[in-house]
Formats: sequence, structure tokens, C-alpha cells
Amino acid sequence: MRYEIDAAMLQALLPSFAAAEDALARLDERVVRSPVGEGFAERSHFFDAAGALWVAGELVHVEDLVLHDAHMDSRAPSHELTIAHSVLRARRRIWTGEPAWALGASGLATLTATLGEGEGTASEVKSPAVPAETDEEGGDEDGPLAAEMAEIDALLARSQKLLDIHTGKLPASETAAVAPARRNDDPLGLLGDDEWDEEQRLAEWRGLLPLADSLPPVLGAIILFEAWERIEPLRRQHWLGGLLVAGHLRARGKVASHLFSFYGGLKLVRHERRRARDRATRLQAFLEAMHLGAAAGLKELDRLSLARTQMELRFRGRRSNSSLPDLADFILSRPMVSAAMIARHLRITPRGALNLVNEIGIREITGRGRYRAWGII
Repeated sequence: MRYEIDAAMLQALLPSFAAAEDALARLDERVVRSPVGEGFAERSHFFDAAGALWVAGELVHVEDLVLHDAHMDSRAPSHELTIAHSVLRARRRIWTGEPAWALGASGLATLTATLGEGEGTASEVKSPAVPAETDEEGGDEDGPLAAEMAEIDALLARSQKLLDIHTGKLPASETAAVAPARRNDDPLGLLGDDEWDEEQRLAEWRGLLPLADSLPPVLGAIILFEAWERIEPLRRQHWLGGLLVAGHLRARGKVASHLFSFYGGLKLVRHERRRARDRATRLQAFLEAMHLGAAAGLKELDRLSLARTQMELRFRGRRSNSSLPDLADFILSRPMVSAAMIARHLRITPRGALNLVNEIGIREITGRGRYRAWGII
């Protein structure tokens, strides 16, 4: 399938392209200069993770995701919540890496290996890459801890291989063989499709990176996302495409202040346009998603700036070692906070956390006496 944009299609996309370019540039400049830029960047991880599940047809509440990330779940996490947390961790991993890291071979290998389906296979446990040490009497291979020690050895071997891939010490031939080795635990093909070669599809998608780099960042981003939707390189990590689009925008310097929340804008576009048969309609929908996501980001930035100004009025003139400024920064970095989260972050008692919340004057969003949470609405 051809992914180039000819002159006729470019002319049709030009109004949407100009609007998306302008909105992204405005958002990036505002975040760079804003005092709440760091909090905005951290909050966008949560909203984009929930948006990725929304686009996939699943509903995950941002409040549940915040509590799950803080290991303070109010109930057993659902399968969708676990996937949303994987999206959240992937976004943080991409953001903490180099701008072009996620689109490289080592970045994709790390993201697919550490956040994908492979957490260890039966074949690796039976024949670990790091052999267990034995004593002089021949070892205790049938001991009660033999299986557990074999699993630990296999885990150490996989961790070392991932480190070698990330640092570039592993040869390319062995790097390409990492993904197939994880499927040895499914000899009957019940969990995977032998005809669905994820490595080949991922290599086909990566072959479009030179084309995307030769175009303006926004056009290159929508081409990469459309190709990801059509090729479907990863079945269990289909949500990774939107994150790589944000990584592309960051690597090209279009949105360098934060990792753009592409799914946050894509969920505002109708499903019929996102999945239309006409390619021009799909590309216009992706451009509109960038425009809407940037516009929503500007509104969120204004809301956070106003909230910070109001909180600063509360702790202005306080002593230099007051915990209120740290509390304000923590509130701005989360969609919601609870007393336990505040107490753990500031290393104070829950009663002290409640006193600080009352002093800073943030709005309560639960309205319940048994479980209380606060946030910027």
C-alpha cells in the first residue's frame, strides 16, 4: 500500500494541516513558558492513557488510574485498568528517554519487550540461559526450591538481554531473535497467529520513517499513525501507535515541551471518520484530532494556571519551610489526590495532610466522608 501524499490530497488537507500546525505550535510555546508546564506534562500522561482505552472501546476512569498508579486501589483492578497503566508507564518511559529513542530499534525492542505479552516462557524456565550453580555432590536439582531458582535465573537472563539491547551491545541478529523466542510457550498456536508476523509488520512500519522524516512533522505523524492502523504491527499493544506519533512530534521538535496527548484529541473525533474507508477522510480526522487535542491542552493549561494563582494567594508570606508549595505542585501534577497520597508524598501524617488541604483551599471532588479526594476541575 502506498502512503505518499500527492498534490491533490495535500491541497485537500491543507486547511486542516494549517490549523493543526498552528495549534501545536501555540501549545508548545505556552507549555515552555508556563510555570505549571511540568504538572501539565505529568497530568497529560493520565488523560492520554484513559483516552487510548476510550479509542479502543473501553472505559477507564482517570481516578481509578491515579489510585492504581499510586498502589492505593479501592478495589481489584480490572483488565482494562491494567492496560491503561501499561500505556501510562510506556508514556513515561518515552518521555524520560531521548527524543528519538522510541522510534529507534532499541526503543521499540524495549517497549515491546518490557510492556508486551512476554513476561517469561515455559521453555526459558526449563532451560534458563544462566545455568544454576551446583555443589560438589552434584547439586540438588530435585530440591524444593529448584523451580523457583530456575525462574529467577531465567528472569536475570532476560533482564540482561534487555539491557544489552538498550545499550546496543547485542548484535542485530540476536536482537531480531528476541521476539520470536517469547512465543515458545504456545506450541499449538492458541494464543498467537503464526501467519501474523509482528516482526515483519513492525519492520514494514519502520520502513516509513524516512518518508515521515522528509515531510513536515505533522504530516509525517499522521502518515505514521495511518500506517500503524492499517499494518497493525502489534495486536496486544495496538495503543503504542499513538504514543509513537507523540514521540515523532517530539523528535522533530514540533512539540518538545511535553509528550503530546494524541489520544486525548482522537477520542473527540467521531468513530466513523477515524475508521472511514476513504483515506483522505481518515487523514483529515487525524489532523483534526491534533487540533482538538492542542485546543484542549490550552484550556487545561489556563485552568491549571488559574488554580496555581489562587493557591499561591493562600501560602504567600508563609515560612520558607512550609509544605504548601510542594503540595500545590503535587496537586497540579495529578488529576486528583487523596489524603493518603498527599501524606506519602510529603511524608506527613494523614491528619496533617487534611490540615494542609484545608489551608490551600482546593475543591473536593468526591463529597463523601469515608473517602475524600481533591482535584482541579
